[in-house]
Amino acid sequence: MTVSAPDPAAPAPATAVHPVDQRPPWPRLIILGLQHVLAMYAGAVAVPLIVGGALINAGQFDAADLHHLIVADLFVAGIASVIQSIGLWRFGARLPLMQGVSFVAVAPMISIGSEHGVTAIYGSVIVTGVVMMAVAPLFAKIVRYFPPLVTGTIITVVGLSLLSVAAGWVYNGSAPDEADHGTVGGFFLALVSLVVVILIHRFASPAMKSLAVLGGIIVGTVVGQFMGRTDWSEVGPSEWVGIPTPFQFGAPTFDAASIFTMVIVGLVIMTETTGDIIAIGDVVKKPVDGRTLSDGLRADGLSTVLGGIFNTFPYTAFAQNVGLVSLSRIASRFVVTAAGVILIILGLLPKMGAVVTGIPSEVLGGAGVALFGMVTASGIRTLSTVTWTETRALIVGVSIAVAMLPSVQPGLYEKLPDEIEMIVDSGISAGAIVVILLNLLLNREGGGHLAPALADGVHETEPGPTGDSESTSVVLNNSERAAAWAERKAEEARAAVAEAKAAAARAEEIRAAENATGSSVGAPGAPREDAGGTGSPRTR
Repeated sequence: MTVSAPDPAAPAPATAVHPVDQRPPWPRLIILGLQHVLAMYAGAVAVPLIVGGALINAGQFDAADLHHLIVADLFVAGIASVIQSIGLWRFGARLPLMQGVSFVAVAPMISIGSEHGVTAIYGSVIVTGVVMMAVAPLFAKIVRYFPPLVTGTIITVVGLSLLSVAAGWVYNGSAPDEADHGTVGGFFLALVSLVVVILIHRFASPAMKSLAVLGGIIVGTVVGQFMGRTDWSEVGPSEWVGIPTPFQFGAPTFDAASIFTMVIVGLVIMTETTGDIIAIGDVVKKPVDGRTLSDGLRADGLSTVLGGIFNTFPYTAFAQNVGLVSLSRIASRFVVTAAGVILIILGLLPKMGAVVTGIPSEVLGGAGVALFGMVTASGIRTLSTVTWTETRALIVGVSIAVAMLPSVQPGLYEKLPDEIEMIVDSGISAGAIVVILLNLLLNREGGGHLAPALADGVHETEPGPTGDSESTSVVLNNSERAAAWAERKAEEARAAVAEAKAAAARAEEIRAAENATGSSVGAPGAPREDAGGTGSPRTR
């Protein structure tokens, strides 16, 4: 009897599916998706709370409508995450990228809303989204003008600018009764929230560290409940189910200065997203090419347009979820799709938004100190990859100083024309403009004004700090990999210098030997003779 065995040399019956395109079983898919939602939830609701609170204080927004901003943000964030992970024609990188509102846009939106109202925010956001979609195919070329010197400075400015928001939360400045401002109990709540965030970061498992800010808010809220400092009055009247209404606060208005400011912010957001797309491609071992990058950026633009329509703000990829993918080793993009569906469901539950508005301001302030401090530290880590010179130090120093002027002296630019004030009164916009211009004008030595791998106009053939595609040679916000890449390059340069010195020494020895040989066998009267005429000084 003959038993046939499979031929080990025979080709596989089917092509292996990349882990990014594999779908886990439904129960596991839902659990992993919920983990992504928890990792980004605190950051997702922070922006509508910041912007809405500032506009309430400016008299441009009704406090009763704040929960609408929160649920609209979650709703559009879910749609954006689904588009980015599943893909819709040429929209979406088809990678595990969670989307959320960018912190970069916070200060400009507060400035625009305080001056022209909330409808001007949505008008500028819609136009910015259209511009982002239009320039997406070209951005791989534009991004070369955003080296670590520029991106690190902007991220640092974002973190520093938002610290004033955290201070306002700790102080509880939005409370109508001045007796509730800066109380001992409020400072205690903020301290509890901050300490819990720090403890989770220090002692929790790597997978749980991404939940540190959310954990601090939850524990602080529980303590605040026992202290009688929570306010759930908006929860009862809120509906259980509701669909976010497009243009709920009125038709968008289009102001030129507001649009200009927000378009600058949009370019910065695209740079941020580029770094996240490249980083996630490296994490999941799926190199990012030019088409993937442009599709991902185009999805950002579409999500931003949807944000303007559904009463929310510009969207970008969330870096903390990139870290979660790296920690969990789950590369499937369908996990992010599940997370997006969960966010959409949360966005259809107005009571969820009302619950967030009941959290004590001081609790948000304590968590905000940690959250915005980490944003600042991220920018500093990116700047640590820069090779410093006096000129580059001047560029960074002046840019940060200009960005911080409106924060340290409110009303500094109030006598300027409204169009100019709108731009310079936002520290982030002013800082971004200054660092981009100074980088182009002053940082040209050795092509320093460009991203390192593109300084000579030629793409690297070896993998850059964050991946393998032609776009991955741009050093962006993935600072740890960028630092390792820079150290490797420095080591290669040192080795090249040592090799060059050794070659020069060998060449000198060869020349010396040739001269010595020529002197010993040359004819009388050779030019190299000593003073006594006894022969060449090179012979012994």
